Amino acid sequence: MKDYIQVPAAELDKPYELTSTRESTPFLWLRVCCCCSALRPRYKRLVDNIFPEDPKDGLVKADMEKLTFYAVSAPEKLDRIGSYLAERLSRDVVRHRSGYVLIAMEALDQLLMACHSQSIKPFVESFLHMVAKLLESGEPKLQVLGTNSFVKFANIEEDTPSYHRRYDFFVSRFSAMCHSCHSDPEIRTEIRIAGIRGIQGVVRKTVNDELRATIWEPQHMDKIVPSLLFNMQKIEEVDSRTGPPPSPSATDKEENPAVLAENCFRELLGRATFGNMNNAVRPVFAHLDHHKLWDPNEFAVHCFKIIMYSIQAQYSHHVIQEILGHLDARKKDSPRVRAGIIQVLLEAVAIAAKGSIGPTVLEVFNTLLKHLRLSVEFEANDLQGGSVGSASLNSSSKDNDEKIVQNAIIQTIGFFGSNLPDYQRSEIMMFIMGKVPVFGTSTHTLDISQLGDLGTRRIQIMLLRSLLMVTSGYKAKTIVTALPGSFLDPLLSPSLMEDYELRQLVLEVMHNLMDRHDNRAKLRGIRIIPDVADLKIKREKICRQDTSFMKKNGQQLYRHIYLGCKEEDNVQKNYELLYTSLALITIELANEEVVIDLIRLAIALQDSAIINEDNLPMFHRCGIMALVAAYLNFVSQMIAVPAFCQHVSKVIEIRTMEAPYFLPEHIFRDKCMLPKSLEKHDKNLYFLTNKIAESLGGSGYSVERLSVPYVPQVTDEDRLSRRKSIVDTVSIQVDILPNSIPSDDVVSNTEEITFEALKKAIDTSGMEEQEKEKRRLVIEKFQKAPFEEIAAQCESKANLLHDRLAQILELTIRPPPSPSGTLTITSGHAQYQSVPVYEMKFPDLCVY
Repeated sequence: MKDYIQVPAAELDKPYELTSTRESTPFLWLRVCCCCSALRPRYKRLVDNIFPEDPKDGLVKADMEKLTFYAVSAPEKLDRIGSYLAERLSRDVVRHRSGYVLIAMEALDQLLMACHSQSIKPFVESFLHMVAKLLESGEPKLQVLGTNSFVKFANIEEDTPSYHRRYDFFVSRFSAMCHSCHSDPEIRTEIRIAGIRGIQGVVRKTVNDELRATIWEPQHMDKIVPSLLFNMQKIEEVDSRTGPPPSPSATDKEENPAVLAENCFRELLGRATFGNMNNAVRPVFAHLDHHKLWDPNEFAVHCFKIIMYSIQAQYSHHVIQEILGHLDARKKDSPRVRAGIIQVLLEAVAIAAKGSIGPTVLEVFNTLLKHLRLSVEFEANDLQGGSVGSASLNSSSKDNDEKIVQNAIIQTIGFFGSNLPDYQRSEIMMFIMGKVPVFGTSTHTLDISQLGDLGTRRIQIMLLRSLLMVTSGYKAKTIVTALPGSFLDPLLSPSLMEDYELRQLVLEVMHNLMDRHDNRAKLRGIRIIPDVADLKIKREKICRQDTSFMKKNGQQLYRHIYLGCKEEDNVQKNYELLYTSLALITIELANEEVVIDLIRLAIALQDSAIINEDNLPMFHRCGIMALVAAYLNFVSQMIAVPAFCQHVSKVIEIRTMEAPYFLPEHIFRDKCMLPKSLEKHDKNLYFLTNKIAESLGGSGYSVERLSVPYVPQVTDEDRLSRRKSIVDTVSIQVDILPNSIPSDDVVSNTEEITFEALKKAIDTSGMEEQEKEKRRLVIEKFQKAPFEEIAAQCESKANLLHDRLAQILELTIRPPPSPSGTLTITSGHAQYQSVPVYEMKFPDLCVY
C-alpha cells in the first residue's frame, strides 16, 4: 500500500514523489519507545526513573521518594518491585556495571527499611536472592556490599517470622569469607570483616526465634565456630585476665577481625540455650585438635574463658562435662596435650565454681582421679621400659611431662574442692580417701593391678596431695565432722607410713582438719619458744563432742605420732610436722586428761631414743630428743604450771650448755656435731617423770597415770602389713619366772646346810621381794592405766606368745621323709632323686 503525502508550499514546484510510510530507523525506535513507555506498569517506570543516565550521579532521590511512597501505598506491588530490581541487578552484575549495582542495592535497602507490611516477605525473598548474587561474585567490593545489605536486613525485626526461610547458603558463604586468602592484606582484612559481620547478622536473625533453630544444627555450627576461632587466633597477645573482659571499643570492632570475631563469638554463646549448648562447644574442640592448639594452650584457655563468661551460669556444668569427655577421648595423646586440656578444665572450673556447678561434682573428681591413675601408670611403664642412651633421655622427658599432667590434675582437684560448700567437700574427702590404696584391704575403688609397688606408692602420694588441696581451708565446728572414723582409719593406716613423703602428707591433711583457728602458721618450724604468749594463739573451750572424740580416737592419734617419730627415713620436715601435730592437739583437743597422755607420749619418745631398741641412727635419736624438748616447752607454757615450766626450762638450759644437739635449733642445723652415745649422759639432761608428776600434782592434775609407761595399740593391719612387726617396735618385756624354767639337776630330799645353800636362800628372798614389787606395779597399773593401754599390752603379749609357738611348731613338726627319694635344689631348679626298690628300708612289720 502506498500513500501520498502533502508537499509543503515551498516544494510545490518540485515533482511529486512516492515515499514509504516507514521512517528512518532511529526516529522510528524513538517513537516506539515513547509510545510503549506510557503503556508499561507504573512500578517499572518508577524503578527505571531512579537510575540516572550516568551511574556516577548516584540514586535519583526525588524519584526514589516517589518509588517509596508508591511501595508504602500499594504494598501488594512490593513483590513485583523486588523482582524487577532483582532482574536489573542480575543483568548489571553480569555486565560488571558496578555503579548501577550500587544504586539498585541502595534502593533495595531503603525500600526494606520503609516497608513493614505482610507483603514484605515475598520482597525479602527477592532481596536475599540479590544479596546471594553479590556474594557469589568474585569482586570484593560487591561481596562487601551484599554483606552490608544483609546486615541491615538482619537488624530489622519482623512482625511474624518466616519459618520456611533458610540461611544455609549465607552461613556457608560468610564462613568462606572469614577464611579469605586474598593477596592484598587490606582487601583480605576487609573481606574477613565482612564475613564475620555476615555471620553475626545470621545469628541475630535466627537465634531469637526458638521455633526456627536450624542455625544451631551441627552442620552450621561446624562452619560458624571455626570461622570465628580462625580470626580470633590472630590476636598477638592473648589476654590472661581472670575476670570478665571489658567490651572493646567501636573502632576496634569495625577494624580488627579478631576483636569483631570475639565479640560475635560471645554473642553466639550468650544466645545458646540448654538444648543447643553442646553443638556450640564441640566445634571448639575440633578446631583446637586440628590446629594443635593444646600445647601451648594459651589460645585454648582464652577460648574457654570466653565460653564460661558468655554462657548462662546454669549451663556451666555442660561445658565442664564436654571438657571431661574430650579428656577421655584424648587419654592416649602426649602428656603435654593432656596437661593442656586439664589446664583448660582448671580455668573452666575456676569460673564455674563461682556460680552453678551442677550435678557433675563426683563425675569431675572421678574422671580426674582416673586420669591421675593413668598418668602414674604411663610413668611407671616408661620407667620399666627405659634403657640407656637416647631412650633413657626420652623416658626422662616423658616422666617430666607426666609430672606436669599430675600436677595439673592435683591443682584442678584442689581448686575445685576448695570452692565447694562444706557438705560437698566432706563427701569429696571421703571419695578421694576411698581411692587411696591401703595394703591388706580391698575397700579402695581405684584399679592398681598394673602399677606395682612403685606405682602404688606414687598413686598414694598423688591422691594424698589431692586430698591435701581439698582439705585446705576446711573449717568444721567439731573434730568429729572433720575426722570421722571412716576417714581417720585409712588415713592413719600403717600402709601410709612406709615412706617419709607419705607420712608428711598424712600429717599435713590432719593439720588442715584440726587447725580450726588458724594457729598452724604461728607454730611453723620446730623450735624452743621463749614465750608462747607472744604467739597470740587462739583457742576455745573444748566441747563435749571433741572430748568424746579423743576418748575414742586419742590412742590412735598417739600411736601414729609415736611410730612416726621412730622411722629411719625421717627428715627435718617430718619432725617439724610431728611437733605441729602435738601442738595442734594440745590447742584444739586437750583437756587435763589429754595433756597427761601427751606428756606420757613425750616421755615414752624420750625413753625410746635413749634405749634405742630400733637401732636408729644418732641423728634420729637426737631429733626425737629435740622434738620432745620443743613440745614440753610448749605444753608447759600452755597449761601454765610454774613448777613444770621451771623443770623444763632448767633441762633446756643445761642442754644448751652441755648437749646442744638435744635442741632443735642445733640438731637440725647443717654440720651439727653428734655424740657417740647417749647412755653416759647425766640425768639432768633428761625430762624426769617423777619431777613432772610432782609439779603437776601440786596444781591439781591427776598424775597417777604418769607412772604408767605409754604403750601403743596393736592393730590388725600391723600383722598384715609388710612393715616390720609392731612387736619389735614397742618395748615390751616378757617376764619369765625362774621357777618356770625346768632344771636338769635332781634336787636331793636331804637338807644340806652349806654356804651355797645359804647364798641361794638369800638370793631367793631378794627375788621374792622383787616379785612382790612387780605384782604391786601390775595391780597399780590395772587400777590406774586406761583400758585402751591395758588391752594393747595384753594383745601384744598374746601376739608374742602366738608368734613363739608358731616358730616352735614350725621347727619341730616336719613331714616324714619319703622312702622313695629326696628332693634337691641345684642352681635354682628342683631335681628329684629316686631310690631303687632294693635299697629302700622298710619297717619290719611290712616285710615277710
